[in-house]
Amino acid sequence: MKYKETADYITHWLRTYAEKARVKGFVVGISGGIDSAVTSTLCAKTGLTTRVLTMPIRQGENEYNRGHKHMQWLADRYPNVTVHETDLTPIFEKMEGVFPIEIQDYLTMANTRARLRMLTLYAYATHNQLLVAGTGNKVEDFGVGFYTKYGDGGVDVSPIADLYKTQVYALGKELGIIEEILHAPPTDGLFADGRTDEEQIGATYAELEWAMEFIRTQQTRDLSDREKTVMDIYLNRHRANQHKMNPIPVCILPDNIKYSCLEN
Repeated sequence: MKYKETADYITHWLRTYAEKARVKGFVVGISGGIDSAVTSTLCAKTGLTTRVLTMPIRQGENEYNRGHKHMQWLADRYPNVTVHETDLTPIFEKMEGVFPIEIQDYLTMANTRARLRMLTLYAYATHNQLLVAGTGNKVEDFGVGFYTKYGDGGVDVSPIADLYKTQVYALGKELGIIEEILHAPPTDGLFADGRTDEEQIGATYAELEWAMEFIRTQQTRDLSDREKTVMDIYLNRHRANQHKMNPIPVCILPDNIKYSCLEN
């Protein structure tokens, strides 16, 4: 892949989309990871208003510091970038106080964090006439569905969703993203124990990308034991998360019911 050309193409696509939508620019949530770093840099390169926002909820120190270093790096290079922080920990703790204790399992509360951040991004976007730029990549969004529905999946545009995670890292290197982010283990930052994406999924992104490409290209060779394990992980998550990837199902009424209702 030609990464300079890729960056230029996505930047032009973002600028054109925003101009047609008659908005002023973009807001991007910053996590301290590679996807939000690359997405926010591409938005900044458009020259349009770009608000970058960190939204800590009991955030790990390393993630928090990486996010702030990246935002400062952006602001130093692009005059159209403004930096914001909204601490959502008090709101999250209020929700813990009103949610029944029996529903406060790890996954439920992790998804609640992501959805609180989505609400915050849209508050900034609506007030400032901006679009929420998503940070999902191809294998997360269309392979294993590794995101929160109506959380980090709730966005207006997805500039890097046609890039595999490994390609996002390569593009980040082309864009000059800081070394700490380029070398940090991927994590969604939604769990108090700081677990990595690989620990949650059971496979690396490179392995998941291999499975996605193996299926796409209809290969038929025998698989090693590890490849079989990775393929099972990929397929199980892909099937289980179709509800995220497909349009919301609509119950279409037959004409004899639908129009008789109107007549009555």
